[in-house]
Amino acid sequence: MKNIQKLVLPGLVVLIIAILYFSYFAPSDELGSFARLDPNSNASVPIIVKLVKEKGVQRTQEGSYIFYVLDGDNKEMLITGLKDLPPGMNDTKSMVVTGHLSGKDAFHAHGIELRN
Repeated sequence: MKNIQKLVLPGLVVLIIAILYFSYFAPSDELGSFARLDPNSNASVPIIVKLVKEKGVQRTQEGSYIFYVLDGDNKEMLITGLKDLPPGMNDTKSMVVTGHLSGKDAFHAHGIELRN
C-alpha cells in the first residue's frame, strides 16, 4: 500500500504536465487570431492565416509585396513588408506569417512559411 502512495503524486504531476502540453503548447493547424496580438508590441509573433486569393498579391514601388489574409475569426488583414515571397504561395491552403501589428488593419511581416 505504501508503494502505491509513493506513485500517486508523481503520476499526478506527470498527468498535469501532459494536459498542459497537449492543450496549450502543442502545435495546431487551426488559423490564428489577430485579436490576440497586442497592437502596442513590436515583438515578432507567428500566426497561421489563409491568403485572400481574390485580392491577389501586389508589388509596391518600394519593391515589397502586399496582400490580404484571413484569420480564424474571418478578419481580413493587410500584410506588408515582405521583399521576397516563397514559390507556390497562391496554391497553399495556409501559411505562417511572422511579424507584428502595424496599426489596426495592417500586419508588418518579417517572414513567411507556407503550409499544406
